[in-house]
Amino acid sequence: MNSTLRNIAAVLIGIVAGGLVNSTLVTYSDFFIALPKGFDPNDPESLIEFMPLFETKHFIMPFLSHALGTLAGAAITGLICTKKSIQLVYIISGVFFLGGTAMLIMISSPLWFAVIDLTFAYFPMAWLAKKITSRK
Repeated sequence: MNSTLRNIAAVLIGIVAGGLVNSTLVTYSDFFIALPKGFDPNDPESLIEFMPLFETKHFIMPFLSHALGTLAGAAITGLICTKKSIQLVYIISGVFFLGGTAMLIMISSPLWFAVIDLTFAYFPMAWLAKKITSRK
């Protein structure tokens, strides 16, 4: 396969895979940490309505879904892309960073969570994926 097409496929597959990990963790977060009764994690309006009821523990799964989704997408991209294009993992983190930023703005999350999420859930995960998938 042409290296350009391979790299484009790597990025697209990484975005889809990372999105699946992210959405799966958000969807099933209630199995790990009980959410307020009546809250629907898949409904942005519900998220805005219930945000005042959230405790610190309720932000663990969203952070993990962002971080692990980015890590999975970036790692898959790193495994698929050509050796010289390993920097493509940062495209994945950039896409997820923009999505995370948009979500944080839409739901008016607490400032402490926004800072932690934007600082640690995206670009550090791409760096980690790059370290994991770099070929000698």
